[in-house]
Amino acid sequence: MWQNKRVLFDLLFEATAATLLEVAANPKRLGALIGFLSVLHTWGQTLQPHPHIHCVVPSGGLSPDHQRWIHSQQGFFLPVRVLSRAFRGKFVAGLKQLFRKNRLQFFGACRHLSNAKAFNGFLRTLFCEDWVVYAKQPFGGPEHALHYLARYTQRVAISNHRLLNVIEHDVTFRWKDYAHRSKSRATTLTHEEFLRRFLQHVLPTSFPRIRYFGFLANRHRSVLLPLCRTLLYASPTLINAGTSVISVHCCPRCQAPMRIMERLTAFQLQRQDYRLVAAFDTS
Repeated sequence: MWQNKRVLFDLLFEATAATLLEVAANPKRLGALIGFLSVLHTWGQTLQPHPHIHCVVPSGGLSPDHQRWIHSQQGFFLPVRVLSRAFRGKFVAGLKQLFRKNRLQFFGACRHLSNAKAFNGFLRTLFCEDWVVYAKQPFGGPEHALHYLARYTQRVAISNHRLLNVIEHDVTFRWKDYAHRSKSRATTLTHEEFLRRFLQHVLPTSFPRIRYFGFLANRHRSVLLPLCRTLLYASPTLINAGTSVISVHCCPRCQAPMRIMERLTAFQLQRQDYRLVAAFDTS
């Protein structure tokens, strides 16, 4: 992967997104169009290579006809074993396609994989391993999850507060040992080894590490995101407007449909000097 960063990190994004969208759309699972953001991380606590994708997913999605919001089960989103096998299949299929198109490069210890027979043999070994998809609710709520990921979006691999000591020949930094209850440990590396580990996580030029999919994708967001909010917070009564579906609020007096003119944030509502104007359309 480190010899083909751009194409294989792209494949990692694509396989992850396709897996979530496909399994979620299955009527036997959630049966909905979901939306999510994905963030690429390439490092572990000791700066060693550990490429993986974090996905932040709302617990539900749009019905196939876009007329209602489908909630996931309480404390459960999608089966991780199904996701793991689908992800493995899609990633390996992507590797095969890239190899056929001669888009993969092989150097050093990987040079023998440039031979088609050796490469196919390597792919077969990938099906002998269980691939891991880990899903959980954020311990501190959605805000905590976003805060955690935000720390990694504008920097690479390690922050200054983890550096304990920098002397003439060595660098000492702190890391969490997740295999032993997140115990804090310290590691000392030579300058050369520290820089080697750090620089291998620099992404290719202009490579986006944050991407959006489903109803959060750039080409769908402007239409589908307001629809999701409407279906989540409005009354369940719906009307058709051309090809789109909108939620209807009824006037408490005449029961005619009302049109939403503006949405206010909690901050705006708390401002004492904010003048609230309600506009009703019963035409």
